[in-house]
Amino acid sequence: MAREGRQKGFWPLAFVFGLFVLFLYGPVITIFVLSFQGPEGGLTFPMRGWSLHWYRELWEGLGVVDIGAALRRSLLLGTVVMGLTVLLSLLAGLAFRKKLAGGNLLFYVTVASLIMPSIIVSLGIGLQFRLLDGAIKWLLEAAGATGLLETFTTSLGMFSSGLGAHLTWTLPFGLLIMFAVFNRFNPAYEEAARDQGATPWQTFAHVVLPLIGPSVVGIGMFGFTLSWDEIARSSQAIGDLNTLPLELQGLTTTVTTPAIYALGTVTTLVSLLVIALALAAAAWLGRRSRRRA
Repeated sequence: MAREGRQKGFWPLAFVFGLFVLFLYGPVITIFVLSFQGPEGGLTFPMRGWSLHWYRELWEGLGVVDIGAALRRSLLLGTVVMGLTVLLSLLAGLAFRKKLAGGNLLFYVTVASLIMPSIIVSLGIGLQFRLLDGAIKWLLEAAGATGLLETFTTSLGMFSSGLGAHLTWTLPFGLLIMFAVFNRFNPAYEEAARDQGATPWQTFAHVVLPLIGPSVVGIGMFGFTLSWDEIARSSQAIGDLNTLPLELQGLTTTVTTPAIYALGTVTTLVSLLVIALALAAAAWLGRRSRRRA
């Protein structure tokens, strides 16, 4: 039966899947290989030697762009977005287990952010905060706070408008995962814990959280990686300080050496490292919950 199945449809589907994998990962592999060009190498093949020259160039800096500072900003913002995405998604998942007035409308409004063009979301958030700037300046002027008025520049920033823009992208994914998890969660475990005298907090901490732990780790992974790679929603809402993806986008028009490939490789490796850590944590939590069960 397996041989008959392969004769009819296996190889055509395998060919299509191979093309898909090549299309998906081919550019990444190409950039990774070209980042190891020799000092005389260019942006295309053939390779002119093998070295870590362009990684050293990256470490020393690319022109006026402070890559180290942009990397730290992206890591910090991604970590904050990850924490808030996990916390808010978990709380929303617990809340939506009960019938809420207006819950359906709230759900659709939140998930609608996924189908809206990211650049429109970014422009809207940027416009809102510029209007807020005008209101703040008017209030300071009306209050006679000339000192604050002179020092105030804008409320746009990485942890104000930028953070909100990233959460409009990460929270819907977290909510969808959490709703799917609790949709198949067996409440009998909680009832058994309460029958044994556990408090609501003990039930959550020792029963619910260990069982949904792998999914929570997955939400954290989504929160970090989506924030780490985000460009469109950051472009108009991040303020004066750019994240690493925005700096990378700007460098593509000015840097004409394989150093840009080295930077792309480093950012990709960070994403892969986060995914690997998340998968390892999810596997560990899954084994732990099975042993407890």
